[in-house]
Amino acid sequence: MKIEYKDVRLFERKELERLFLSVEWSSGHFPEKLVVAMRNFDTVFSAWDGDKLVGMICAMDDGIMNAYVHYLLVDPEYQGKTIGRTLVKMVKDKYQEYMRIVVVAYDDELRFYQACGFEKSNNASPMFITSLWT
Repeated sequence: MKIEYKDVRLFERKELERLFLSVEWSSGHFPEKLVVAMRNFDTVFSAWDGDKLVGMICAMDDGIMNAYVHYLLVDPEYQGKTIGRTLVKMVKDKYQEYMRIVVVAYDDELRFYQACGFEKSNNASPMFITSLWT
């Protein structure tokens, strides 16, 4: 298995739908919206096994100081093969001159992100409003 990493923003809806649903993310049920979202991100790095999309990381930035990782996902069949770490490194390399790279992680993801060099904030909590589209 040779994984190829790409810097692209144009995806087929089926590619995104398959990848997002493979990790059971509800946004996978809205592949048309995901296609548009990928075009609008500042940064999208993806991992491919041949013509199969197996991972991606997406980030937004303010152009000079702060970058925010919004998505990091790897197909479960490919987890544990350093794909996620490689995608995070690509983002860290791109934004190395920025003051901070922010990621909102669920508790079960903390160890992964800490192993990638992120530190948990002691004086901040993530907040969000979730709305399911109909």
